[in-house]
Amino acid sequence: MKAMVQDSYGPPAVLRLEEVERPTPGRGEVLVQVRAAGLDQGVWHLMAGMPYAVRAVSGLRRPRNRIRGMDVAGVVEAVGPDVTRFRPGDEVYGNCSGSFAEYACAKEGALAPKPESLDFEQAAAVPVSGCTALGAVRDSGRVEAGRSVLVLGASGGVGSFAVQVAKAYGAHVTGVCSTTKTDLVRSLGADEVLDYTQEDPVDGSRRYDAILDIAGNRPISRLRRALTAGGTLAIVGGEGGGKWLGGNERQLGAMLLSPFVGHRLRAHGTLVRSRDLETLTELIEAGAVRPAVDRTYPLAEVPDAMARLRDGQVRGKLVIRL
Repeated sequence: MKAMVQDSYGPPAVLRLEEVERPTPGRGEVLVQVRAAGLDQGVWHLMAGMPYAVRAVSGLRRPRNRIRGMDVAGVVEAVGPDVTRFRPGDEVYGNCSGSFAEYACAKEGALAPKPESLDFEQAAAVPVSGCTALGAVRDSGRVEAGRSVLVLGASGGVGSFAVQVAKAYGAHVTGVCSTTKTDLVRSLGADEVLDYTQEDPVDGSRRYDAILDIAGNRPISRLRRALTAGGTLAIVGGEGGGKWLGGNERQLGAMLLSPFVGHRLRAHGTLVRSRDLETLTELIEAGAVRPAVDRTYPLAEVPDAMARLRDGQVRGKLVIRL
């Protein structure tokens, strides 16, 4: 089968299309014929091996898994021992390791039936970003009806879902993005849209019950100025920073500081589970959530897609089609 592989860490140029052996599903695993795969910043970090902290998971000197990609949408080809929820021919979406390939193995617990209203390319944009946004809104942010929510990074993969999920939960949502993306964020249902190139969204002139800071780099002290008394700050990822933590030191700082201040400060990570995918499916089928797909690329053009991802111009998600 064809797959996009890498043997060393580095820029997109380290990726190449290669014929590799088709994987065999193990216990509790599902072999998926991949129809589409999503691309997000997490995939770039694993490819680049940056910040260095990711190498504790992906491999110290070289990638343990040569094939990149995490979001997957496709058709079940075969199932391993102990798999009970899926059978060959089922259309699924979810999370796996190595989805930039014609076939990939995924854990049964990281898959769900594909939403009927989405095609494979749309579905592939959902799992990682959608589950991250759902958890940030529902669990870390504790967003409820009538609450005011500020979404920093509202036009990105996670942010575009966070705006919609928060609206579905009944919140008043303010999305923050750059000038060229305000129309997208408004179309996602944000009640208000702020252009960070024209105004500082956390200068303290407005206060919010919850702030979802997605892949940002603002100091925690500045973010807290825009919270109501007892408000919640959820930090989702981070960019910039040094080579070792790459901006994620803010998450560590939030966890250490939270017990000593009046605000709830939370560091939110990514976990894709079948029950969260099923919740997203319900929201999608109800018309409350829709993936924003910026552009699709064929498998051979993954390096080009990676370069576009890092130039900061992507509106929503990029998708690789197979």
